[in-house]
Amino acid sequence: MPQPIRLKDHEKDARLVRNRVIVGAVAVLLLTAVLVARLYYLQVIQYEYHSTLSENNRVHVQPVPPTRGLIFDRNGVVIADNRPSFSLTVTRERTGDWEQVLDVIVEVLGLSADDRELFEKRMKQGRRPFEPVPILFELSEEQIARIAVNQFRLPGVEVVAQLVRHYPQGAHFAHSVGYVGRINEKELKELDPINYSGTHHIGKTGIERFYEPELHGQVGYEEVETNARGRVLRVLKRTDPKPGKDIVLTLDIRLQEAAEAALGGRRGAVVAIDPRTGEVLAMVSQPSFDPNLFVTGISFKDYAELRDSLDRPLYNRVLRGLYPPGSTIKPVVAVAGLDAGVITPATRVFDPGFYQLPNYDHKYRNWNRSGDGWVNLETALMRSNDTYFYDLAHKMGIDRLHQYLSRFGIGQRVSLDMFEEATGLMPSREWKRITRRQVWYPGETLILGIGQGYMQTTPLQMAQATALVASRGKWIRPHLARTIEGQPPVDPNPMPDIVVRDPSYWDQARNGMEQVMHGARGTARKVGETAAYRIAGKSGTAQVVAIRQGERYDRSKLQERHRDHALFVGFAPAENPRIAVAVMVENGESGSGVAAPVVKQVMDAWLLGEDGQLKPEYRSPPTSPEPSR
Repeated sequence: MPQPIRLKDHEKDARLVRNRVIVGAVAVLLLTAVLVARLYYLQVIQYEYHSTLSENNRVHVQPVPPTRGLIFDRNGVVIADNRPSFSLTVTRERTGDWEQVLDVIVEVLGLSADDRELFEKRMKQGRRPFEPVPILFELSEEQIARIAVNQFRLPGVEVVAQLVRHYPQGAHFAHSVGYVGRINEKELKELDPINYSGTHHIGKTGIERFYEPELHGQVGYEEVETNARGRVLRVLKRTDPKPGKDIVLTLDIRLQEAAEAALGGRRGAVVAIDPRTGEVLAMVSQPSFDPNLFVTGISFKDYAELRDSLDRPLYNRVLRGLYPPGSTIKPVVAVAGLDAGVITPATRVFDPGFYQLPNYDHKYRNWNRSGDGWVNLETALMRSNDTYFYDLAHKMGIDRLHQYLSRFGIGQRVSLDMFEEATGLMPSREWKRITRRQVWYPGETLILGIGQGYMQTTPLQMAQATALVASRGKWIRPHLARTIEGQPPVDPNPMPDIVVRDPSYWDQARNGMEQVMHGARGTARKVGETAAYRIAGKSGTAQVVAIRQGERYDRSKLQERHRDHALFVGFAPAENPRIAVAVMVENGESGSGVAAPVVKQVMDAWLLGEDGQLKPEYRSPPTSPEPSR
């Protein structure tokens, strides 16, 4: 029998619906209450926190790097300035996959794999968070347009205008002024992180490095409003940076060019000093290089060419080159011998062409193998007689020689503002005992008296020693900065003047040097004959390779780079010194024949007027008081 069909219970269904509606309504009310409570918590209780957070996301403080100070020569010619340039920067935190972004940049601009490698290297260098990293400088208009068209593919990439260091004189002052370059990781750790915010370059060599704090200036700041993508919408507040100080150098571009021309493309160094003030008038190291290559990053190819060149254009011969001073040191040795009481101006030595120590067979040769006979001090300087100075050095002894020559700056840094300067070497008994573990031999004292052996000097030190003879012992450190923002530099560690027992000792050395140029038997008389003024000078030769006892120097048996260096020092006018010059010509062989003409050309460029005559201000002895430090 079939079951009866049950009728639908409408009352039960209605109750179920009502219960579900009530539960749903309660749930909605609870969720609404939670939402309202959360909104109240965020917008009322934590209002200040989120308001500040939002403001910080919208408003940023950005550093404004200062404008680097300019550098001028003594006549106001610009040597280092700043020029506007468009650079491509990448902010790593805003790019996402920055390596992919670099690939896009290389593709868009059609750059090489080397450029890609350089970009990656710059991105990996240490930097501060959210600091844009410049990866490409001096963009062309076409490159800027390509970046703009492809901006949607380049998050965090921007084209910005900035000032970039520029050296309008090119290679003329590369070794004195130096250059700036990108800040590396080591420098970043040592620099003030606040003052160098936004700065990407720093002085690397020369004046640019020594006076970096003065040239850099003080950083400024600006508060900017940005959009969600980090682009600046407007500047809210700005604190201007303090620009770097301008520096006027002692260098003269006309004399610099004259010195370069005098070298004639040969490897060597020229340094000219005003003996009254210590101002460096010219400083040439040849060959040179273009410092502009280093400012925005030199290419691997260009750097390899400079680094691997046999002529070493990156090597500063004036400050770093170490050479035996040769006979250029003899005037200093003469003053030392006179002051020590070892000789008098009338002391004579017989020169048969060589010198022998008592009880020794070894012969120390004079450059003139036939000898000069009996010679006194003036003749010894005029003829550059080695035998006389062998004898003088033997009588002085190494201890007194070390003491006196050190007072002239040999074996120490003499400059005020040239941090690259090498110390050179003024040997002593103690030095040899420590470095060679040997005693000092008498023969080593002899060759020290003619500027050979262990002694090593830079061309700058040779010029300073010559300036001390010209100024009669007045010690003023050579310096390149004439004024810094109108103020002269101050020597924090002045050297004591060289005081001798009798001031006439200076005259004896100066007269001997004058006879070198104008005496009947002077070694550089051919150069002196053509001078329009009196010159005091001294030639020298620095051996590159040793020659065996009894052998003669034969240039035909030596490679060009193994031949002797030619040296010459001098000052003029002899009676009223206004310029002291030291010249070193690598492998030039003859100091009198090769280096002396260079010295004279430099002096002519400084002392002579357009009419070829001595300028009026150089014709009479000085009447002004001693120059201040």
